[in-house]
Amino acid sequence: MAERFEIVQKALVKMLEEKKYATLRDILITMNPSDIAGLFTDLEDNQIPLMFRLLTKEQAADTFVEMDPDAQELLIKGFSDNELKEVLDELYVDDAADIVEEMPANVVKRILKAADPEMRKSINQILRYPENSAGSIMTTEYVSLRPNMTVEEAILRIRRQGVDKETIYTCYVTANDRTLLGLISVKDLLLADDDETRLKDIMLTNIISVTTQDDQEKVARMLSKYNFLALPVVDGENRMVGIVTFDDAMDVLTEEATEDMELMSAMTPSEKPYLRSGSIDLFKNRFPWLTLLMVSSTFTGLIITSFEGALSKVVALTAFIPMLMGTGGNSGSQSSVTVIRALSLGELKFRDIGIVLWKEVRTALLCGIALAAVCFAKIWLIDHLLFGNEEITLLVDLVVCLALALTVVIAKVVGCTLPMIAKALGADPAVMASPFITTIVDAVSLLVYFMFAKMLLPI
Repeated sequence: MAERFEIVQKALVKMLEEKKYATLRDILITMNPSDIAGLFTDLEDNQIPLMFRLLTKEQAADTFVEMDPDAQELLIKGFSDNELKEVLDELYVDDAADIVEEMPANVVKRILKAADPEMRKSINQILRYPENSAGSIMTTEYVSLRPNMTVEEAILRIRRQGVDKETIYTCYVTANDRTLLGLISVKDLLLADDDETRLKDIMLTNIISVTTQDDQEKVARMLSKYNFLALPVVDGENRMVGIVTFDDAMDVLTEEATEDMELMSAMTPSEKPYLRSGSIDLFKNRFPWLTLLMVSSTFTGLIITSFEGALSKVVALTAFIPMLMGTGGNSGSQSSVTVIRALSLGELKFRDIGIVLWKEVRTALLCGIALAAVCFAKIWLIDHLLFGNEEITLLVDLVVCLALALTVVIAKVVGCTLPMIAKALGADPAVMASPFITTIVDAVSLLVYFMFAKMLLPI
């Protein structure tokens, strides 16, 4: 599918270069706005306005929303006031607010000047809410009905107002002061037994809603959990102020997943796509974390240095240090990733830490014993017998295997508890992922290793 789109993309760009505008327009009309937006990534700056002007009015607005901020800014600067107003008139309020957030101040002034007073008011209202809150991703364009309306009156109102609304399938029944009373679907209205039935007699009153201050990730998870197309957003007095739609929730989940992946890889989350990030941007995101991890890793070197005497007496111990540290880090990462994912999905709370610990300890014991058995056989059969390494005695083998088993247990305990503690303290659990846990486990595994060595070997 991707290869086919790439072929089509190259063909359309070639048509643009050859000025086959009529043919190009006929093809663009049949395409999805998201796919059209993808075409602009390979165009020269001077070609972007030309391609955009080939789109129909409605298609142009839908495509504009899907384009990356750089292309949007380029187009806005090239638009006449009338062209900018035409695009804004076709945008939903939440999409317009998202664009305003991405643009520099001079472009924002021009957008707000071109927007009609009602849209300008709605954009400013959305931008007042805290970043990453339900209020910041909602749209104020929804269908509002009254409880005393008949089914016939409700359908007529939807027909008149629905053209400019983001979704009309779910409609919200409110009082005159916008207090949310219930909701009703268009399906319920169309299948009602009597056109004179009052909405208050057939609407759902057991409503699941969110407040403007709720975290956007929580809202997205609720939409996914209940399979809603939209979720009503209310203020502190249960007055309806907007809705969050499923497409916005998908964007939130994608954004949050990307942020978690970057944090788990010890990077500051970037607000730009990879291809739009310069080397300096990537450097700023990565260098502080690498510095912190490098400094913290020096503790590992200090531990090895402090046991140089023991290593000089039993040189064979040195060969197994990378294996112990690597296995410990991998064990901790397994637990941390599992727990971080469960925390992100809302499956775990801090109060579950006892259950998690008990489960991970049992799992760690099984993994540790099994790995130690495999390691014991490998060291004795291959390193000692096959390669004839006389320095590897049964006691050395035992030290390595005991240290390995205990390291796995400690690593899994650390890996499952640190993310839960971070969550309880209000930090992002993803911060306590592989890099940090690996650094901690490396130091612990060496201490355990040398502890067993001093106990069982003549050093």
